[in-house]
Amino acid sequence: MFHFSQLLAVSEKTTDIVKWVSLGVIALLIIILAATCIRGGKFSTSEIAYAGVCLAASFALSFVKFSPVQFGGSITLASFVPVLVYAYKAGPIKGTLAGIILGLFNFISDPYILTPFTFLLDYILAFASIGLMGFAPKFGKLSITAKVSIGTVLVYVARFIFHLASGFIYFAENSIWVNLPATNMFVYSFIYQCVYLPADCVIAVCVLIAFAKTGALDKLLNMMNKKRKAKPAEQVEEVAASDDKQN
Repeated sequence: MFHFSQLLAVSEKTTDIVKWVSLGVIALLIIILAATCIRGGKFSTSEIAYAGVCLAASFALSFVKFSPVQFGGSITLASFVPVLVYAYKAGPIKGTLAGIILGLFNFISDPYILTPFTFLLDYILAFASIGLMGFAPKFGKLSITAKVSIGTVLVYVARFIFHLASGFIYFAENSIWVNLPATNMFVYSFIYQCVYLPADCVIAVCVLIAFAKTGALDKLLNMMNKKRKAKPAEQVEEVAASDDKQN
């Protein structure tokens, strides 16, 4: 019979490997973003700076948490809010990338996985769902309060689904509580996710609504929307172009 001690040993070995791979992926992403910025690609210096600030804020807030269940599953102090704001402004693609980076940082800070597949579900796909907030600005003529609220709920629904699938694998392997009836693994996983994810979602929605109602959210978005100042050479070219038009 395959006991939990054997499963834990396999998990620790797998976790160590994935941890170093994750560090490599983060370093590679940073290099790609820097190279893209230097070449004047889709990521400007200011966008990378705002992404870094939002990621740092989310990562710091993730340490302020309460864990109602063992082996993961924490209610945080609105840790998703900074990256949700970034995704709302930057769009789904950049928001997804920021979410994946946040997921990798969360894994490295407290690494534990059962299989590479659960790592994909819990730290890549679950956090990549942050990119869904990037579609929120296109939700018709709704108020910004409604848009960020709906966007946040969509993110957490997607996150719930990915964690639910991962939890099903955990319970199926008896890796948390032994001798559970196999026919109820889905129910156990569903209850497990309901203990903390809805509460975390409510906190995030309340904070974003408060930001929207007080005007703080508009200020943040406008700040991220400011164009970079033109360089001296660019200013000369703009003045020359203006003079040509007048003549």
